[in-house]
Amino acid sequence: MVRHMELHSLSVAHIDCDAFYASVEKRDNPELADKPVIIGGGNRGVVSTACYIARVRGARSAMPMFKALQLVPDAVVIRPNMTKYAEVGRQVRELMLEVTPAVEPLSIDEAFLDLTGTAKLHGQSPAITLAKLIRRLETEIGISASVGLAPNKFLAKVASDLEKPRGFSVIGRAEAKAFLADKPVSLIWGVGPAMREKLQADGIQTIGQLQAMARNDLLRYGSMGNRLYYLSRGEDLRHVSADEESKSIGAETTFFTDIGDREELEAILWPLCEKVARRAKRQQVQGKTITLKLKTASFKTRTRSVTLDDATQLAHRMFDAIRPLLQREATGVKFRLIGVSLSNIAAETHSELETLDMREAASTKAELAMDKIREKFGLDAVERGLGARSKEK
Repeated sequence: MVRHMELHSLSVAHIDCDAFYASVEKRDNPELADKPVIIGGGNRGVVSTACYIARVRGARSAMPMFKALQLVPDAVVIRPNMTKYAEVGRQVRELMLEVTPAVEPLSIDEAFLDLTGTAKLHGQSPAITLAKLIRRLETEIGISASVGLAPNKFLAKVASDLEKPRGFSVIGRAEAKAFLADKPVSLIWGVGPAMREKLQADGIQTIGQLQAMARNDLLRYGSMGNRLYYLSRGEDLRHVSADEESKSIGAETTFFTDIGDREELEAILWPLCEKVARRAKRQQVQGKTITLKLKTASFKTRTRSVTLDDATQLAHRMFDAIRPLLQREATGVKFRLIGVSLSNIAAETHSELETLDMREAASTKAELAMDKIREKFGLDAVERGLGARSKEK
């Protein structure tokens, strides 16, 4: 039961699936229903998702796996199945689009929705439409989600976290400022550890303190000052954008044991480039910037990027671009994680065969031929040398 004075006049929502990966696994294996489940990779990996039973005992996303297992030694650990999760995420997105075309995805399992003007279409307020949508997620897909309903995106996102799992929370216009007043400044979108420390150094710890400050006083924090002023008052002029392009496409892996050998790292990097390329081709996008991500054994992250003259969606071009970056970093330092991402993304506009020289064109033809074989016979049907080498090591 949800009651609120503004319940039927609000139309901006944030929907966040509850412990998404773990919920999908519990749906597919009912025997896991009352057990603590952790989705993650091995003893050296990190937690991708912990179900709420495991969370009560301290397990959290991004926590090192060894620490999570110390807290929840009887947890059922399952390796992520991203193909399955992506398919369920697609089903969730399709149900969202049935109620409004204004859906702005944030990740595989969450999105903003704007239901302004849909009351006449559905014959009911956005709040009721959302409640029915969440019921459909449970009955048709078999997972649960939490909803935040508010006058804008910032407040909707805050609201969706208030009563998880299976929550339906509302923050109205009239109460927004008072609701936010005693909350920590870190609740504001964009206030990370560095900004939080800067604010605390100035004696500012709560949003209420920001509310008491003049806009000109907050401009000492640069462009962030405007955001602090308006969001602290519950004001957010951003629109739900259904056309917002994906900012990046990436893939990474955490090793069971640290790796310092350059050739071994290259052999692992290649299939990650292939994975990013498959996603880019599937989404029919190309990107100009390729980024290499490395995490040392001491958990320090290094990122190195290169920007191409022409956008790409090809694995061999991504690999050739960042291989020199890896060679410069792989000087004997041991790493626990490697990743690659494609950014500066736009819709596919040309065939790369038209712009590449003869050698690169030959590699492109070979890659496209492998794509067709894999599409017909599966991902393991054919491999380029580096990909095969990664399995041997």
